[in-house]
Amino acid sequence: MTRGFALTTLFDLAGKTALVTGARTGLGRGMALALARAGADIAAIGSTEMPETETLVRDAGRRFHVQKVDLSKPFDAAAVIGNVAGAFGGIDILVNNAGIIRRADLLDYKESDWDDVLDVNLKSVFLLSQAAARHMIATKRPGRIVNVASMLTFQGGIRVPAYTASKHGIAGLTKAMANELAPHGITVNAIAPGYMETDNTEALRHDPDRNAQISARIPIGRWGTPDDLATAVLFFAAPASSYVTGTVLPVDGGWMVR
Repeated sequence: MTRGFALTTLFDLAGKTALVTGARTGLGRGMALALARAGADIAAIGSTEMPETETLVRDAGRRFHVQKVDLSKPFDAAAVIGNVAGAFGGIDILVNNAGIIRRADLLDYKESDWDDVLDVNLKSVFLLSQAAARHMIATKRPGRIVNVASMLTFQGGIRVPAYTASKHGIAGLTKAMANELAPHGITVNAIAPGYMETDNTEALRHDPDRNAQISARIPIGRWGTPDDLATAVLFFAAPASSYVTGTVLPVDGGWMVR
């Protein structure tokens, strides 16, 4: 036993509700499915329907609720959280995964691209976390907020100034929220994926030179997959992880130590 938790139930999320943004494909779908298999009902946000994710979650025996929300445009975060609470009776876990990337040389980078990336990758995280925390505090829930950072939380990157700025911002926001929400029993942590096989990295993976350069630096010897984030999101979401907050955890195949 560990502080009242049996080892076999350390990651048991039965009776919990998790809201996952950007759950239609890739990392978001993978984390949603991991949470569902651990017992959580899944609410999802995306700009389009996500029937594949819904099927996988329901096949895992959990309920699924989706809201079509474009996070690049003004939206009502309180209404989003309220809809989840109305569907499932509350919200216990928020996974801020949605993100976009726009590539261009620094001198040619458009202000509109900067605004779009910061709105989705950082502003929406703040607004949804704020609304979710208000709900968790009002309903006295020991909540979990999990943000998705990046290797570019620690590095500068090339041709992605807005994305890099947003992911550096995620680290700071995670720590700031952790400080203020800890007294309410709400933890806030971030996962920093390495180079993953997702839509955002498709251009890199199809560039023979860049793909070879990146692959050669990863000690594990391969790009990551959505399944590689399962243990990280379950660790941060678990009721037993109440003493872990303000952390940015790389899941990168060893990229950062090379």
